[in-house]
Amino acid sequence: MSATLSAISKSFWLEHQLEMTDFASRLKPLRAQRGLSQSELAKLVGVHYNHIGRYERGQSKPGAQTLTKLAEALGVSSDFLMDGNTDDAAKATFQDRELLIQFKQVEQLNDNDKHLVKEFLDAFLTKKKLEQILGHSAA
Repeated sequence: MSATLSAISKSFWLEHQLEMTDFASRLKPLRAQRGLSQSELAKLVGVHYNHIGRYERGQSKPGAQTLTKLAEALGVSSDFLMDGNTDDAAKATFQDRELLIQFKQVEQLNDNDKHLVKEFLDAFLTKKKLEQILGHSAA
């Protein structure tokens, strides 16, 4: 029985190490893509820059609140940072952080409010396309 527990413990430990390595392999390139130093990212997140270095080396993982702040600072989802979900890959290149945050807030609205936001956005984008086609700015 102790051999089984030992095997389970090793399996859990290996899985945990792989998760930390995967997280680290996503964090550093994202930080570099955003042109942020470890110190700058640390200030945005509210941690000491040593923590960022540990995260990037796979020596530790952030807590839930820090993970959320890292994701916001880097313009990606927490899921993308932790799991590398391909569904969230597009979010990794989203440059306008304020707009990304707003879209995340819209996702939390009820279905009726989401529908209204989509209608407003669709109307605005349609107007912009018409302006482009007509070659001038409609007031």
